[in-house]
Amino acid sequence: MAQTAIPYMQLRGGSSKGLYFKFSDLPADPATREAVLLAAVGGADPRQIDGLGGADPLTSKVGIVGPSSREDADLDYLFVQVVVGEGRIDTTPNCGNILAGVGAFAIESGLMPATTAETTITVHMVNSGKLCELKFNTPDGEVLYEGDVCIDGVPGTSAPIVCNYLDVAGSACGSLLPTGNAVDTVDGIEMTCIDNGMPVVVMRAADLGISGYESPEQLNENAELKAKLQSIRLQIGPKMNLGDVDGAAVPKMCMIAPARQGGLISTRTFIPYKCHSAIGVLGAVSVATACILPDSVAEKLVSVPAGAIKQLSVEHPSGSFEVNLEIDESSPELSVEKAGVLRTARLLSRGEVFVANSVWSGEKDL
Repeated sequence: MAQTAIPYMQLRGGSSKGLYFKFSDLPADPATREAVLLAAVGGADPRQIDGLGGADPLTSKVGIVGPSSREDADLDYLFVQVVVGEGRIDTTPNCGNILAGVGAFAIESGLMPATTAETTITVHMVNSGKLCELKFNTPDGEVLYEGDVCIDGVPGTSAPIVCNYLDVAGSACGSLLPTGNAVDTVDGIEMTCIDNGMPVVVMRAADLGISGYESPEQLNENAELKAKLQSIRLQIGPKMNLGDVDGAAVPKMCMIAPARQGGLISTRTFIPYKCHSAIGVLGAVSVATACILPDSVAEKLVSVPAGAIKQLSVEHPSGSFEVNLEIDESSPELSVEKAGVLRTARLLSRGEVFVANSVWSGEKDL
């Protein structure tokens, strides 16, 4: 054949969708694997017309899954963001939405059996070295997709997937507060830089000259705002231990305003150059954590519930995202032991994706 056939599945995970592969079905050489993934998704073409990507950051994603190299985990999961229109990938961030489909993919692909009516799988997130526990329904040994759980940003209802993130502080930056400060100032704008699973720069929307309630389309057309955000990103990235972040997927830039729908806070998030139609899973976890952090930029905008287990609702352009944070109240500093979120997933397709033999001939012994 003039092309190499590679087994894949496409799943919607949370409010994203992506291609899922086994590690064993892809090249062992990282450079060749990158070329294969770019070809599969659609290369540098912003339309991704010659691949299976959706020409949007939320649908230009890949999950690679295999047996775990760690004794305390069942699976290894590497998240790959294919950067739309740039012909490159980014493995710096995690993605909690694509993670939500990992358990279903593992069972559907034969990597793991379903255990009981409810299967629990511990996933090692290779990007960060952290762990997440997935719990989902598997009656009769098969993944259940239909259910009554609704998540904002996704039409209809599906079966629940509980994602419990275990000690994810500093996943990419090395610490919960990578700059060492509750508040930093760049270009006259106060911000809280935080990494509780996702590096996020949290700023008050009013300080940037917006209300924080605009639509994503309005914000995407605001050239002055985007220029301000880019200037801040380039300056704060090295201080967050992320190095040169020009073109990188992190940090996410989140502008906050008082909640309007009874939640904790209202958000508008750039990921990083386009405003998210909702908010990412780990982005929501990090923003919620910033909101309960003493002396953060959010402190005067929120009313934080008491207790070690905090049920928090993060509002976003298409609804809200529920986050449960379990706090170690004995710690003198903010310490989040567990972050729980509710997601759903659905298998969309399975088969083979084809790449030219000039990209990869299928030979793995490189």
